[in-house]
Amino acid sequence: MLRDRIEKYLLQIQKPSRYIGGEVGSIIKDKLKVDVRFAFCFPDTYDIGMSHIGMKILYSLTNKRENYWCERVFAPGEDFEAIMREHDIPLYALESLDPVRDFDFIGFTMQYELSYTNVLNMLDLAGIPIFAKDRTQELTQIVVAGGPCVCNPEPLADFFDLFILGEGEEVNLELMDLYHEMKKQGASRVEFLRAAAKIEGIYVPSFYHFSYKPDGTIESVTSADGAPETVRKRIIKDMDKVYYPENFVVPFTEIVQDRASVEVLRGCIRGCRFCQAGFIYRPFREKTPDTVCAETKALCENTGYDEVSLASLSTSDHSRIDEMLTKLLDYTEGERISLSLPSLRVDNFSESLLNKIKKVRKTGLTFAAEGGTQRLRDVINKNVTEEEIMRTCRIAFEGGYSSVKLYFMMGLPTETDEDIVGIAELAQRVVDLFYSIEDRPKGRGVQVSVSCATFVPKPFTPFEFEPQDTREVIEHKQKLLLDSVHSKKIKVSYHDPNVSILEVILAKGDRRLGKVIYTAWKKGCKFDSWSEHYKFDKWVEAFGECGVDMSFYANRRFEYDEILPWDHLDYLVSKEFFIRENKTAHQSKTTPNCRERCSGCGVNRKVGRECF
Repeated sequence: MLRDRIEKYLLQIQKPSRYIGGEVGSIIKDKLKVDVRFAFCFPDTYDIGMSHIGMKILYSLTNKRENYWCERVFAPGEDFEAIMREHDIPLYALESLDPVRDFDFIGFTMQYELSYTNVLNMLDLAGIPIFAKDRTQELTQIVVAGGPCVCNPEPLADFFDLFILGEGEEVNLELMDLYHEMKKQGASRVEFLRAAAKIEGIYVPSFYHFSYKPDGTIESVTSADGAPETVRKRIIKDMDKVYYPENFVVPFTEIVQDRASVEVLRGCIRGCRFCQAGFIYRPFREKTPDTVCAETKALCENTGYDEVSLASLSTSDHSRIDEMLTKLLDYTEGERISLSLPSLRVDNFSESLLNKIKKVRKTGLTFAAEGGTQRLRDVINKNVTEEEIMRTCRIAFEGGYSSVKLYFMMGLPTETDEDIVGIAELAQRVVDLFYSIEDRPKGRGVQVSVSCATFVPKPFTPFEFEPQDTREVIEHKQKLLLDSVHSKKIKVSYHDPNVSILEVILAKGDRRLGKVIYTAWKKGCKFDSWSEHYKFDKWVEAFGECGVDMSFYANRRFEYDEILPWDHLDYLVSKEFFIRENKTAHQSKTTPNCRERCSGCGVNRKVGRECF
């Protein structure tokens, strides 16, 4: 039995509990009573994947259907992968320990571009043909993907049978229902894919053909076999009625986010021009305080977790945030449950909100300033002033905090050296503010942490047209920032620009990158988001061997009238809006948030209702 072969080697590896299943809350079914089996694959380790809220939702939702069985699959660490390959142990699912190749669906959630090689590695470990064209015509082993990265799935098109665009709670079950019916009818693989392409939110890449101009840009995208010219993402319209699990699988081992998570809203009202999530998850929808409280109670009581995190892009933008926190604290304080509120905004942070946070969290506060000068914050539409940043820090310091973390980005459109120096100057003003407050925390010095990410222009944002700074320019700006900091009270951290270079190429690339991804994987690339595993030199070799110019995707400005690799996919926000916002950015002008005034992004027209 496969179980015996697995257990034989568990004591030879780190964290063996990652690989054996059997956790509290995991769902076991009788295979003889199951009609459709879905392997939910997370292309990273168990510790990271088990923290993902989307997997928890879809796992529980699918398993509510008695004749469908969703099981979990994660990328093995290097130590266990070596054993698997040496002893011919195929990639398997944790609930049944059955090989993934025996499943009807092999579904990947694509959360980050640097996990692409892990997908190929997991398919190879499973014994499933890596290229979609090489899979049998038999109706089984349908390889699918969803998640934020599939808003531009073209670099992965060679490897997947279909992609699920948007939110999966409804469309996943529709797809499985179709599969169940067509398998009973004896349909072929291509017949199923042809029918699946008619479901809103399903994109079958093999039914689309790309042609290119001599300069390398896209000339046309044409659909075939009755597939729609444009595929629109799926959304859930009523967040109070959408399914949310009352129980999570509780790991035996510590994971990255080892707590209960409750989603409080989807979408974002802000319109920050760099933020892909803020646009691809539109429209803005929130749960009522009663719904959030009920889901929190159910999860904490069923899992035993003593910490719960409120999940969203901007928790403090909930229209009834004070009411929601008051109700939650009435429950969590009495049960000695810690409440975590990530995603707080500078411009709506208040003393009242701080007092609520202090009851449940004693760690430092984190705020996203993003740009070092007001001009640059206006370019990116952050709609946060220095006065608001300082007011927020004052509230925090007067409330007993002595550490603040500020997030910035480097390499933003129109950025100059003055903007980089402005990061250091702003951090210094926060330090000076601390010492100007008479009733500041006594006996402690202030600590201002500055975290600087390299800007990555992403599809479906106003900055999708922008080039990324070259590595040389980013390295110059990183050195300039360090040279501009003159206080030990300020700590600076920043990202490796080589990571950001690959991220933007995979984010904005087209189908010609499939051969590059495959070549890089064959050269040993995997776990590319882990610094200890990242082999940038191997990626450079892969691009060179495949004749693909990295700068064509990373450092070239995409024209407004150019056909972009994702233009045939509809995430509800119009390209005309993105062009308009890009032009406004270059004028250093801001656009009000959605509560203040509709900016005409197109979402409300397409969903048939006002956003607010």
